[in-house]
Amino acid sequence: MMSNLKLKAALYNQCLNFIENRFQTIQNTINDIQKSLLSETKSSAGDKHETGRAMLQLEREKAGNQLVDIQKLKESFSKIDIFKTSETIGLGSLVITSQNNYFIAISAGEFTVENEKYYAISPSTPIGQLLLGKTVGNEVAFREQRFKVETIF
Repeated sequence: MMSNLKLKAALYNQCLNFIENRFQTIQNTINDIQKSLLSETKSSAGDKHETGRAMLQLEREKAGNQLVDIQKLKESFSKIDIFKTSETIGLGSLVITSQNNYFIAISAGEFTVENEKYYAISPSTPIGQLLLGKTVGNEVAFREQRFKVETIF
């Protein structure tokens, strides 16, 4: 069986890869839009040309906002210390409950480590909000389900 620290490190690295992939995808989108804008400039003129440019500008703005969001996510993620353990659930906690396992970090979905499922969730999600500050033995009710906090790493 994997040590708690190795397990946390594995989940941390999967979240980091998730962020890097999102960042790269957004970066690629922005580069593609830039290329399209340049080719739009060289090609046609008239109303169709203006509409095309306006659409690309909007897409570039949207991608720019996504880039800002991912940079904020990177920033908050960099504050996680996987070596820190606490009696209460907080950012960076690995929480084993009677229902599911949660890594309180970022909303990155489901990961599997050594055939166990873990959900990477942000502390600002509804379930994250319910778990924050809880300790071993506390019960949480979420969407008609009750579950108990069994372990916190």
